[in-house]
Amino acid sequence: MNFSNNGIKDKYKETVSPNKKRKKKASVLFFRTFLICIVLCACIGTFAGIGIVRGIIDNAPHIDSINVAPTTFATTIYDSKGNKMQQLVGSNANRVYVNIEDIPKDLINAFIAVEDERFWSHKGIDVRGIFRAFFLGITGGGFDQGASTLTQQLLKNTVFEGGMETNFSDKFERKIQEQYLALQLENKMDKKTILEYYLNIINLGQNTLGVEAASQRYFNKNVKDLTLSECTVIAGITKNPSAYNPITYPEDNAKRRTIILDKMKEQNYITEEQYQKALTDDVYSRIELVNTEQYASKSNVNSYFVDALVDEVTNDLVEELGYTSTQAYNLIYRSGLSIYATQDPKMQKLCDDVFADESMYPGNSTFELTYRLTVIDEKGEAHNYSEMNLKKYFQKKNTAFNLYFKNRKKADPYIEEYKKHVVGKNDRIDGEVINFVPQPQVSFVLMDQYTGQVKALIGGRGLKNYSRSLNRATATARQPGSTFKILSTYLPALDTKGMTLATVFDDDLYYYPGSTKKVNNWNGEAYNGFTTIRQAIYNSMNVMAVKTLEQVTTQTGFSYLQKLGFTTLVENRVNEKTGATVSDLNLSLALGGITDGVTNLELTNAFATIANGGNYTKPKLYTKILDQTGKIMLDHTDSVSTQVMKDSTSYLLTSAMEDVVKAGTGKKLSLASVNMPVAGKTGTTSNDNDLWFVGYTPYYTAGIWGGYDNNGKQEDTAYHKNLWRTVMEKIHKPLARKEFTRPESITTAKICTKSGKLAIDGVCDHAPNGSTVRTEFFAKGTVPTETCDVHVKVPICEASRHTPSAYCPSIDIINRVYLIKSGEKAQTADTPYILPNNFESNLCPIHTNSGKSPENPEKILPNVTPNGKPSKPDTAIPDNKPSDKPENTRKKHASPRND
Repeated sequence: MNFSNNGIKDKYKETVSPNKKRKKKASVLFFRTFLICIVLCACIGTFAGIGIVRGIIDNAPHIDSINVAPTTFATTIYDSKGNKMQQLVGSNANRVYVNIEDIPKDLINAFIAVEDERFWSHKGIDVRGIFRAFFLGITGGGFDQGASTLTQQLLKNTVFEGGMETNFSDKFERKIQEQYLALQLENKMDKKTILEYYLNIINLGQNTLGVEAASQRYFNKNVKDLTLSECTVIAGITKNPSAYNPITYPEDNAKRRTIILDKMKEQNYITEEQYQKALTDDVYSRIELVNTEQYASKSNVNSYFVDALVDEVTNDLVEELGYTSTQAYNLIYRSGLSIYATQDPKMQKLCDDVFADESMYPGNSTFELTYRLTVIDEKGEAHNYSEMNLKKYFQKKNTAFNLYFKNRKKADPYIEEYKKHVVGKNDRIDGEVINFVPQPQVSFVLMDQYTGQVKALIGGRGLKNYSRSLNRATATARQPGSTFKILSTYLPALDTKGMTLATVFDDDLYYYPGSTKKVNNWNGEAYNGFTTIRQAIYNSMNVMAVKTLEQVTTQTGFSYLQKLGFTTLVENRVNEKTGATVSDLNLSLALGGITDGVTNLELTNAFATIANGGNYTKPKLYTKILDQTGKIMLDHTDSVSTQVMKDSTSYLLTSAMEDVVKAGTGKKLSLASVNMPVAGKTGTTSNDNDLWFVGYTPYYTAGIWGGYDNNGKQEDTAYHKNLWRTVMEKIHKPLARKEFTRPESITTAKICTKSGKLAIDGVCDHAPNGSTVRTEFFAKGTVPTETCDVHVKVPICEASRHTPSAYCPSIDIINRVYLIKSGEKAQTADTPYILPNNFESNLCPIHTNSGKSPENPEKILPNVTPNGKPSKPDTAIPDNKPSDKPENTRKKHASPRND
């Protein structure tokens, strides 16, 4: 700068010159204008920002309209002892709610330490955390640092669907609304409640939601029992449930766990000693692997009992509470119900073990192939094939081909050949399912007859691959065979038709009324003649059952079956295609010949009704259902029974069915080894397609069925009896012997089993085929008042067995008892003992005037005719010695004793 006089003068002139002043003013004006513009832009931006934020806030849900509590939960099933059996999990519902009081402090502190260290002090948003995240963002750390409080995370998961935005603007809008609602929520709700909801709603990997489900999944224990080390494992999952999964990525979870322990120590939640102990804990060795057999067996496939239970609960929710089927399904799988089942865990395991033992089944057991194949052709079209397609393919080569194989390997060549046949060169297989179902199959139901509770259930034999698969105990209807004789025929006969166990029908050649169709006994054309209902029951005689039902009437029998709870009976059905009408109101009802069959559960429960003194109780698989809050929705704890028969009827049937096991068709089912009485009835259908036994003790009722799913003749017809006996022996082994209770309505009387009337001493007890006297049970008021009228005692000549003539010596004249009977259509067990026609006029052919003995003129020579030649009497007359064989097993033509 020039400081000379001239320089100073020049500078002064420049300063005071008008031109310079104009420039300076312009500069100042521009600067002022610039500043005003900046301030104006800032104001406009601020107001615009405030307006945008305000608009975002105005579009936020109203705090009173949102629900931050978890809404979907897994349903838990408990057995009769209160043990957790299984969980039913729907979509996004694998959650078990737990109160904050039952969550360990270490777990709470672990989440707070790593996710929101100022949780207890902030008002919903963490201002310090927000500024920290912003500073890290502008300094290059990225705007992804966590500034969300637990309150915000709760809102994100419940209100904002997890915060899955794909662009910045949506994410910004959600963040603003989330922070706004967080402030409001904390004014409305206390911290503990917010924390409780948060810990129950977070995703913790492996399809687990909430800390209780995660604790069960990873450690197989309740959350309240977690250690500090285990708590930090679960807290470490939250940041990224996939990346920090302790099963698939234990190393990464371990690093995260160490960070959490460090923070807990820094924030004085744990001591140095606790810190070191947790660090050295080999926690990952205790975590169950996802593919272990133990876990798979717990969670993947429902048992047959659970399948049946779900069906029953669904039906009751619809019928009793008015839900739709869809609503009922959502309640069961997504609403966190607590269902208390009737299953006894020890009994169920015992049954499972016995029915899983392959040695209990026929040696010729086979495996039935079920097959599914999906093929995508070169045009992208899908083609589906099943085992029936495979069967038809091979039956073109061999009409005898079926889907039964001795073992699985023998099916492989057929499967491969069929695939080559249907899969083209440019096709691809999109899916293939191969399963083998062992045959014959079985079902088993075990009940407490006094409560109607099902204690154990087997719906099939072999590995159960799917939930909701075929349940042969509850969903399959099969022909009941002779078990129905008790229910459709003898029960109403004794209960309302005035018959007794001593009532007699003639087991003889018989045709269905108005038909040429003959009623065959199970043992062919062997007929027993005069037979009581008791004998008919324990020897399972078809002719007797049909004749009895004819007197009872089919309508009465059908009505009793309905009272016993059968839902598969057909009263009248018209085939829409053919117009033909079918009905179970016919005499074949006596033999179990019905249209659709019955389920094992309903058949077993019908017999349980008899065992329960005639009181019908609907079978049940659960006692009560609680909603997620613990409120009772359905309560079936108390049994509601209906008297459907007299207690005397139930006892009479029980007594007769005890003989089924003691002396009849069910001898193999005795529980003598555990000293326990059994009553029950066998049942077998044509070609041995269905094998049944339903029986009961004073403690439990059990029914078993065995057969091929697609029907088929069985060679071994005893395996089901061995299964039933084995299970019941094991169940009753620890139980004290108990007799069936005899009601006061029962009395006794001595009757003749050939007439059903009061026995005559010296006559009925001297019947030619053995004594026919039996002390029988009767309902009071039904004891017969008349004496036997089918036995007669007459004198005969012992030598000829004819009516004595005037020449028969007194020493040869004896009394014999005969059966008075007429109109036999076929040979029966009675035939040899019937009093011959014209017996009185048919005099002894041996003792005549010309047949006197030379040595003693008064003695008549035996076995000679008047001309002195040996001869046999023209009518066979048996002696009075009883046979040592049961009546129904004697030969058709019994030869007389000649002594």
